[in-house]
Amino acid sequence: MPSKAVQAESAFRGGLNCAQAILSTYGPDYGLDRGQALCLAMGLGGGFGRQGEVCGAVSGACLVLGLKLGGTGDPAEKKTKEETYRLVEAFNARFRAAHGSLLCRDLLGLELCKPADLEKARQQGLFASLCPGLVRDAARLLEELIEG
Repeated sequence: MPSKAVQAESAFRGGLNCAQAILSTYGPDYGLDRGQALCLAMGLGGGFGRQGEVCGAVSGACLVLGLKLGGTGDPAEKKTKEETYRLVEAFNARFRAAHGSLLCRDLLGLELCKPADLEKARQQGLFASLCPGLVRDAARLLEELIEG
């Protein structure tokens, strides 16, 4: 069976957005139905609905860390929340160190909320050349944190 990183990249290449690719790959391991994962992550692609904010692969990874560590979600579980925040911070630091930013607009060098930039990203093939690697790397970093 291929690694989770390869599975997530393949899911992205198969038409899912970056957040969906991550959450649908890992979510079922933590009791999240694949269909629910796809719905939950749908609006996160392109940095929150093509707004260029946090990369969807990063957002998806943060959701997975919440699923893994979130306990019951009860606010009284302060230790669980702190551990989740610690791992999210570690993930973000590693992704930022590898790619220079967490923001979609910085990673792509374009603002997808602008129709001309979205078209330019498509013409330059960024969704096929750059984004799959970001998804794969986000999954790889997530694996390191989950297993470590």
